[in-house]
Amino acid sequence: MKELRKYYRIKGTPNEIYAALTNPFSITLWTGGEAKMEEKPGTEFSLFDGDIEGMNLDFEKDSKIVQEWYFGNQEDKSIVTITLRADRIYTKIELHHTNIPDEAHEDIAYGWDKYYFGGLKEFFEK
Repeated sequence: MKELRKYYRIKGTPNEIYAALTNPFSITLWTGGEAKMEEKPGTEFSLFDGDIEGMNLDFEKDSKIVQEWYFGNQEDKSIVTITLRADRIYTKIELHHTNIPDEAHEDIAYGWDKYYFGGLKEFFEK
């Protein structure tokens, strides 16, 4: 198992970025795929037409999202923590993703950069 820690900076307030990550309508706008999301711990979510699925674990309004991402029958939970902090007209984003299956690590890292936060950055900055 591997882990990943990445940092991003997107033009927008933490409130705007948080809403884009937790509101299913907003998620669909920037991903182009169907999204199921409820800002409530213990609910399951689905993003990118079901390519990403998991369980919402914790929310701190406008500052933190914690989720479990599903990888088949994996025993160790893969936990994603997204932390948001204001930086003038930008939001600094810290991503920490743990227990990524070795064989999926490279694809997951690319997906975070290109599709997840790359798509979000394009949505906010175009």
